[in-house]
Amino acid sequence: MKFSGWIIACLLAWAGVAQAQLTAEVVLEQEQYLPAETINAAVKITNRSGQTLKFGDAPDWLTFSIEGREGYVVSKEGEVPVLGEFKVGSSEVGTRKVNLAPYFNLTRPGRYQVIATIHVKEWNQDITTKPRNFEVIHGNTIWMQDFGVPLPAGATNTAPEVRRYSLKQANYLKTQPRLYLSITDGAESKVFKVFPIGPLTSFSNPEGQLDNESNLHVLYQNTGHTFLYTVVSPNGNVLLRQTYDYTKTRPHMIEDEKGRFSVGGGARHSMPDDLPPPSAGDSEKPRTTQP
Repeated sequence: MKFSGWIIACLLAWAGVAQAQLTAEVVLEQEQYLPAETINAAVKITNRSGQTLKFGDAPDWLTFSIEGREGYVVSKEGEVPVLGEFKVGSSEVGTRKVNLAPYFNLTRPGRYQVIATIHVKEWNQDITTKPRNFEVIHGNTIWMQDFGVPLPAGATNTAPEVRRYSLKQANYLKTQPRLYLSITDGAESKVFKVFPIGPLTSFSNPEGQLDNESNLHVLYQNTGHTFLYTVVSPNGNVLLRQTYDYTKTRPHMIEDEKGRFSVGGGARHSMPDDLPPPSAGDSEKPRTTQP
């Protein structure tokens, strides 16, 4: 009994040494998310062992678990893909980035914590991170529109696939209103994409319009003196993002005789996050648009 106790003590001591030589943490981009929103997580591994360690050569070298505040374990929709071999030398930091959202059922608002476990094959040891807290919050729907997804080129006429655009407002950290776009099926039982369009003022009234290709055009006031114009495809790809200053005229959407939309009024202002990106020669001077 004394001998077995000594072995257990040695194993525990070795595990503690391993934890000290190799540490890991989960880093999240945000503290709050809407249901089904992308949850980009980075696992940072710091190696102080004096050895070069290899990771990523087995599907279970890195695993995740998520628990709710009440202690229940969030069900998995699948295993997070983590394959891809890399090495971390001594005194180096290695990072693996993943999107957790598709692999966990996080549709219920509440507080959660995510834990990552790293298996070190050279030592036959597991390293566990401290819990990283985050919250899933409700969003208030302020506009929605059902639409038919255009058929791909060459496809024969079939019944249209119906999807729904929904603009939602969420108070990020309870102090920063944000405008989100959700793309779902018509019954909102399947989510194709959820992402933030940008910050939102308390007095903003977002305007949504669909063109003849079912692209969504959104114009709204994102600061006290600027408007954000965004165009999104039915698959959730951002096709255009532009900023307009509120000058003598207020920016507003206009439609031509062919059903194409643009912004009238105000003055276009080049920004680093424009899509397409501004060219190197673009002037920072605002460009006036037609009223």
